[in-house]
Amino acid sequence: MLRGDLVPDSTHDQRLLDRKGPTDWLHMDPWRVLRIQAEFVEGFGSLADLPPAVTVFGSARTSRGSADYDMGVRVGHALAKVGYAVITGGGPGVMEAANKGALEAGGISVGLGIELPHEQRLNEYVDLGIEFRYFFVRKTMFVKYSEAFVVLPGGFGTLDELFEAVTLVQTGKITKFPIVLMGTTYWQPLLDWIKGTLLVEGMISPADPELLHLTDDPDEAVRIIVESNSKPEQEIIEARVRAASEEENGT
Repeated sequence: MLRGDLVPDSTHDQRLLDRKGPTDWLHMDPWRVLRIQAEFVEGFGSLADLPPAVTVFGSARTSRGSADYDMGVRVGHALAKVGYAVITGGGPGVMEAANKGALEAGGISVGLGIELPHEQRLNEYVDLGIEFRYFFVRKTMFVKYSEAFVVLPGGFGTLDELFEAVTLVQTGKITKFPIVLMGTTYWQPLLDWIKGTLLVEGMISPADPELLHLTDDPDEAVRIIVESNSKPEQEIIEARVRAASEEENGT
């Protein structure tokens, strides 16, 4: 962790992708491959033993006590109650909220952080955290170790993860991978544009909009994820869903 004046002016991603300046990169890039390889090895090693997990995305700018923050806590709690580990980007805002909900429900709370040009640290509710230098390594970990994505209101970073996941499902790179959008008021205009512009203009197939599920209810989000996944371990999770529902209803 670096803070204050020790924070570099550029990130490893910037230096990797920037081809301006001297030709030092000709000699440095082959060595960067080893550093990238080390990040993959560290990520795979640290996350290999996770139980079924769900990644929750959303804005780092969401303030504590806001409706979106409270929804993030409820989502993390609902996922953890039925046995899912909760993975986030490890930062503040919605990420912190989901980690908090998972931790308070007795679940596994995971944060996959990223080096940024400004100070940011893993939030206090992460009990398994990894800091990455390269976005593409981190994105691989989100997809590889998740059964689904739950997406709360967010900005460019959230949209990036959302549309990358949709593209992977659309192209068959990953299968049986539900993507749930939390917040009907926030996301409905985007879905209207997808159906009213992309679909009408023939840019996507008629079935593609159905890859996205929209709800305001964390319990419904959990049901969507469970019903969309047919792996054997889901039978255990489905039983936990029923047990959690019966507990809340007092039966």
